[in-house]
Amino acid sequence: MTILLRSGITEKKVKRQLNVQYLASAVQVHGDQVTVVKDITSDQEYKDTDALITGQKGVGLLIQQADCQAVLLYDPQRKVIGAVHSGWKGSVANIIAKTVRAMQEHFGTSPGDLRAVISPSLGPCCAEFVHYEKELPLPFHQWQVTANYFDFWAISRWQLKEAGVRDENIEAMGICTVCNEDFFSYRRASKTGDLLGKPGITGRNGSTISLPIE
Repeated sequence: MTILLRSGITEKKVKRQLNVQYLASAVQVHGDQVTVVKDITSDQEYKDTDALITGQKGVGLLIQQADCQAVLLYDPQRKVIGAVHSGWKGSVANIIAKTVRAMQEHFGTSPGDLRAVISPSLGPCCAEFVHYEKELPLPFHQWQVTANYFDFWAISRWQLKEAGVRDENIEAMGICTVCNEDFFSYRRASKTGDLLGKPGITGRNGSTISLPIE
């Protein structure tokens, strides 16, 4: 689930909407740290991390983004979930593969069992990288769609497949946050000079995944 985080939306409201007991939030730094969430009895924030994984029921994993991707992972066999914040720096570091490996190591996940969803995020129509030769590794260049534009949805799909996730189990929502004003976009707001977006919007989208309470 991807939601627009508006001012006045409390953690209590988010938890009620998701039907979860606790929220585990990543305090993101555009790095590649993966954190295991376990045995929590209250809402928690995890500093300096960009991916969370858990097998604890009733816990919502929350990723915040404003053009970056949230990649949500679900293992229906082991009943394990993951939430990944992947901007271009995270893509370069391949945080997606590192999260899949962490799910294997900590929970015994088989990558072929995973279901993955790529959230609304920067689309190939708007993912401009003027200095891409310095910023993006050579393998990424095969997804260059026009002069300085890249398809990061395709890059993430490739990274998921390379990590062992089956293509038929990967869904990219295909919604560009720059083009679609239902979502906050840092790039769009930077051009308009309105970094807070519309009235009442905090300047972030939130993507969440949880295991239901039985």
